[in-house]
Amino acid sequence: MLEMGYNMFTMSNVTNEHLLTRGVAQVLPDSESLLALMYKRPIRVYLGIDPTGAHLTLGHSVVLRKLQQFADAGHDVILLIGNGTVRIGDPTGKDSTRPMLTDSEIEENFKDWQKQASKILDFSKIKIMRNGDWLDKLNFSDIVKLMAKTTVQQLLERDMFQKRMEEGRPIFGHEVIYPLLQGYDSVAMDVDLEIGGTDQTFNMMMGRTLQKAYNDKEKWVLATPIINGTDGRKMSKSYGNYIALTENHIDMYGKLMSTADSEIITYFEVLTDLPMDEIKEMEKAIAGGANPMEFKKRLAFEITRQYHDDNLANQASEHFQKTVQNKELPDEIAEVEIKESRLNIVDLLKQLMSEESNSQLRRLVMQGAVQVDNQKITDVGQVVTLTSGQVVKVGKRNYYKIKV
Repeated sequence: MLEMGYNMFTMSNVTNEHLLTRGVAQVLPDSESLLALMYKRPIRVYLGIDPTGAHLTLGHSVVLRKLQQFADAGHDVILLIGNGTVRIGDPTGKDSTRPMLTDSEIEENFKDWQKQASKILDFSKIKIMRNGDWLDKLNFSDIVKLMAKTTVQQLLERDMFQKRMEEGRPIFGHEVIYPLLQGYDSVAMDVDLEIGGTDQTFNMMMGRTLQKAYNDKEKWVLATPIINGTDGRKMSKSYGNYIALTENHIDMYGKLMSTADSEIITYFEVLTDLPMDEIKEMEKAIAGGANPMEFKKRLAFEITRQYHDDNLANQASEHFQKTVQNKELPDEIAEVEIKESRLNIVDLLKQLMSEESNSQLRRLVMQGAVQVDNQKITDVGQVVTLTSGQVVKVGKRNYYKIKV
């Protein structure tokens, strides 16, 4: 009786849309065979993370949302902490090796990661595991047997390795073995499905190879898309074009409003729960000449509401209308006491925005994003004479009132 009820649920449009279709770039080897298995029983699915102490962004939320959808649908969901693999160091998107972390650093990073991810994940429905529990137990003989399951040619097929070889740059041995160790996670947990971003497809497919070799069992891979950031490039902390899950409501709304019109529909699809029929109607309207601004406002409100609440989303909307569209000063501006009466503009900004690097602050000045009492400053060497009551504006959303 329970199995019949489960089958009825998984055969609904919710499963087709939300689990294997919506917010999905690819299912390998195919979605039909995976769906057939899901009709029969709950599947075991996992997402692996390497906690490196970074801010989680809306880009990360795409795969986190997908993991939670599987948990909500009643599947056996695992969040795997790569405390074994992160000590080895997976090649990063910058084509260089990732710094290795200690056990204590990994655990501290995960606590921070979990706090951020709890805005999306319901950890009461998700099992947490650590791959160090089995990887640390592998002996030399086990490693040799693992390496015998594939070829060097297969391991070097990874795009970034090919690029490094073309450029004559080194590929280290521990980097080559990383996909094998990540792939072994699928064997150790005996999973049906692994999910991750499209940038992890190579490693995830290695798990499919090893699951077949060790357990003679099928494993599927579900890849979620990589979304673009506020400047149209891949959302990345290195580009500074990301929207963090922990952004305050004003900044979250404002950054969403600064994204390109071309991202509106994609963001609605992968970052919200609005019905796809409604999103398709918006897409038709925009293609037919409707003003994208109204749809973007709705997008910004919807996502800000998700991570804050309706009241704060409304406040953010009103703040954007007042300060950006009407170019008025906000009703409340944070007052910052500055002891010096004359300061270099970059030094002043550092006191106002201590979390930003000097290089980023210099870029803001050179890009014309800094104003003092409505006077734009573009020279990083300029010295500013300060008086109480002056308003410094940085970008479109940040205002500071000077107190000397």
